[in-house]
Amino acid sequence: MKARKRPLIDGTVHPGFERVRDAFVENFALRGELGAACCIHVHGERVVDLWGGVRDRRSGTPWRPDTMAVIHSTTKGLAAMVMALAHSRGWLDHDERVSAYWPEFAGNGKEAITIRQLLAHQAGLHAFDEPVDRDVVADLDRLAGVMERQRPAWPPGERQAYHAITLGFYEGELIRRVDPAHRTLGRVFAEDIAAPLGLDAHIRVPDAIPDARIAPLEPPRLWRRLTGMPPRITLAALDPRSALHRALVANPGTGFYLDPARVVVRELEVPSGGGVASARALAAAYGEFATGGAALGLTPATIAALTAPATPARHGFHDECFGGPAAFSLGFMKPSVTFLFGHPGAYGAPGAGGSMGYADPRVGVGYGYVTNRMGTSLQGDPRDLALREALDGALRRRVAAGAPAPAAAATASAPPTGSGSPRRRPARAP
Repeated sequence: MKARKRPLIDGTVHPGFERVRDAFVENFALRGELGAACCIHVHGERVVDLWGGVRDRRSGTPWRPDTMAVIHSTTKGLAAMVMALAHSRGWLDHDERVSAYWPEFAGNGKEAITIRQLLAHQAGLHAFDEPVDRDVVADLDRLAGVMERQRPAWPPGERQAYHAITLGFYEGELIRRVDPAHRTLGRVFAEDIAAPLGLDAHIRVPDAIPDARIAPLEPPRLWRRLTGMPPRITLAALDPRSALHRALVANPGTGFYLDPARVVVRELEVPSGGGVASARALAAAYGEFATGGAALGLTPATIAALTAPATPARHGFHDECFGGPAAFSLGFMKPSVTFLFGHPGAYGAPGAGGSMGYADPRVGVGYGYVTNRMGTSLQGDPRDLALREALDGALRRRVAAGAPAPAAAATASAPPTGSGSPRRRPARAP
């Protein structure tokens, strides 16, 4: 019987973060990882930079440090960064009505919705009544008309329902209205965030990006999809009348921006789910936010708003789509009882299938994890959780030791030795 080839793991970790490397290796050995990357910044230092496995099972091509993956709702964090930039530049006020910037939005009972309520998934605009497909999304004026005619499901601030796809489109039209140059949200991200920080991340994926740069997603098998989620979620996803089905499955659904031939549809902006990014890009972007955002011109008022506690709807944090509690603020997810990450002031965005990015200003952390084998957990993918638990342990040990300055990084090939001495050969999952 031919022995199964073990995936190559590459990259570096700083001393004190070796357990993150161990968890990354264990993801391949114990948790079914196919191809993935994890990158972590602490106070501006890249302390973890790991990648491994294969980008594409069919070709067997290896995952590289600059490989990008479709990150689904982790894209919402990139879009929220643009909204934060707009706030810092004085383009919008979180407590102002959306219609103050977009007068046509006020129709059909939406006149009182504030920016804060919209970005917290409390506007009742989680679904579209009119058909929306790629042609509509590609025509921003036509898409704006659909949003202007949409009637909210309840009064603003009454309830919370995850705006799985719609949120990014509303954010996008707002940015077109408030940006002095009337650029799209994707262009603002590319020109004012990705370019200054040198990020391999795109909300509007250019046609020039070769397929070989992007890892195609491998969905879970049917049985895993049926059994990997709580039964109430599975039933809600199949019920055309449910908030979850209308927000996540139907019109246009989360799969309309995927392309079997080219991984993801190009030259189309889907700020709630159609982005691609490397783990390095997520960690660098969130690391900048976690340390004050000076390179982007973020103001202390914006950073304070992002770290502040989320404001619940009148019915609390119960989410009508998920059927349980979740906390959102200013376009980001916040830590909650069902999805813990970082300290209370942290903010970020997980994506369907396992990807995750977040900033934790209290400890100066920017975190990024991307994968090409989709999981099914709604409360943090086990692979992501293992990495974050190892990170938390490393941070606790740094605090206990007086948080010394990061030392030279060790290669990922170094197995745990207790001494932190690097070994100069590629590590392989055991």
